[in-house]
This record gives sequence, structure tokens and C-alpha cells, in this order.
Amino acid sequence: SSKTFWTTTGMFPQELIIGFPKCVKINKVSIQCYLVRTLRIERSTSKDPVGFEQCVEKDLQHREGQLQMEEFTLPEFQATYLRFIIKSAFDHFVSVHRVMAEGT
Repeated sequence: SSKTFWTTTGMFPQELIIGFPKCVKINKVSIQCYLVRTLRIERSTSKDPVGFEQCVEKDLQHREGQLQMEEFTLPEFQATYLRFIIKSAFDHFVSVHRVMAEGT
């Protein structure tokens, strides 16, 4: 729902893990967030959310009063879990409004 979001508790780093019902192939990840400064995306192909490997890390641009919309086109990889680590922020609290993973 566009009316719901996940928010941090005020200290960094913060992480959000998304799990898929089975291992999937992913080639693009998009995120809508607010006040995120540095974001890292990691993947795991394990049955449990362990053994993560880094996919990408990026410093995002601050957009005063607007959601940040970032798209990461990556070489196709497999994942059972995606972990989003918010390493730093432009304020004490940030929010994640939407995460999309595209692939097969």
C-alpha cells in the first residue's frame, strides 16, 4: 500500500530483509525511500537469511520534501533474500515506502 511505510528507529546502520518463497533470478531492484544517505543491497541464496554478499552500495541524493526513487540495474543474480542496509541518513529517521525486485 502506498499509504504504509517502514521507518528506522533513529540509529544507524539499520537493515530491512525481504524474503522470497524460493530462489529467484533478479536483474533490477528499485526503492522509494526518504532521507537515506548511503544504501547497501546484499543478497543471500541460503534457505535462511544468512551468508549475505554485497550487490551494490550507493550514496543517494537528498531531495528536500520528496521521496528518493532509486533504480539499480544489476547483472542477473539469484537470491532467496535481499537485505537493504541503510548505513547513514540525512536525518535521525528515514523511511522506506516501496521496494521492487524484477526478474524471473
